[in-house]
Amino acid sequence: MHAANDTTPIVLIGGAVIEYGFAASLARPGGKITGVDVYAGDEIWGKLLQIIKQAVPSASNVAFLALRGWGGRGSGGQKQVLEEASRQLQISLVPTLIDESTPSEYRRVFADIARERADAVIVHARGELLRSRQLIVELAEKSHLPVMYPYRDYVEAGGLMAYAIDWGELGRRVADDVHEILDGANPADIPIYLPAKCEFVINLKAAQALGLTIPPVLLARADEVIE
Repeated sequence: MHAANDTTPIVLIGGAVIEYGFAASLARPGGKITGVDVYAGDEIWGKLLQIIKQAVPSASNVAFLALRGWGGRGSGGQKQVLEEASRQLQISLVPTLIDESTPSEYRRVFADIARERADAVIVHARGELLRSRQLIVELAEKSHLPVMYPYRDYVEAGGLMAYAIDWGELGRRVADDVHEILDGANPADIPIYLPAKCEFVINLKAAQALGLTIPPVLLARADEVIE
């Protein structure tokens, strides 16, 4: 990408664009790259935990499904936010880690979650997990577990709830950047855009299958309710 970047303007959609050296700063990227940083901030993880607690008030043991290595370099902020939120909500947060994104690993990890007697699950936002969303949703349903997901794609696959960035908003922002560049703007002067909106989606059919009654306050806050 950097080789092409010497001469060609690039509008990207990616995560941690500063950390990976794609731009000097969000306000002034400084090179030929601009676009959207899809990461909504570490605080979103506390929000996911708060929502699952509201949906399942009796939850005291919540599994956190992630790839092994989570909590290391680059994800320390997420870990800190989740640990603080779990303390405030009096929840025991149990990292449940997979070594690789394979069907056998997902089956193993859901068996581990059952042995831990988890009341609910939160799924990490890594793309490897997203690609296996159908299997994850099916295993969650089979295990009779309420799950909070980081992308609406899981809910569209039959999952319970998601609190996630609005990809439509980000797509419109990328189109605006492309338009500005075609009109002569310098990518170095176009700020990297951060998500300004998250959407909360609830699947009532999935809730009914779990025998879960979603509190009216959560239904009122939902951007979309799938029935």
